[in-house]
Amino acid sequence: MDKTINDKVSFVTFIIIEFAEAFKMRKAEAYQYLKKYGGLDFLFKHWWALHTDDKYFALRDLYSICRGNGGKR
Repeated sequence: MDKTINDKVSFVTFIIIEFAEAFKMRKAEAYQYLKKYGGLDFLFKHWWALHTDDKYFALRDLYSICRGNGGKR
């Protein structure tokens, strides 16, 4: 696997787990929530910028995106 793809997969996996812990969800539930409310699309599109900052900001951005798309968490 090419390094960029490996880095992307590692970051996306990491941030989904962190999102689940931050919002008291199971990992599968967090994945479904992010998928349903546009968080995953945002994450895949902007992962490069998100991974350079503190995880707090990535989680905040994901929360804001999902909330704006109808998420209630």
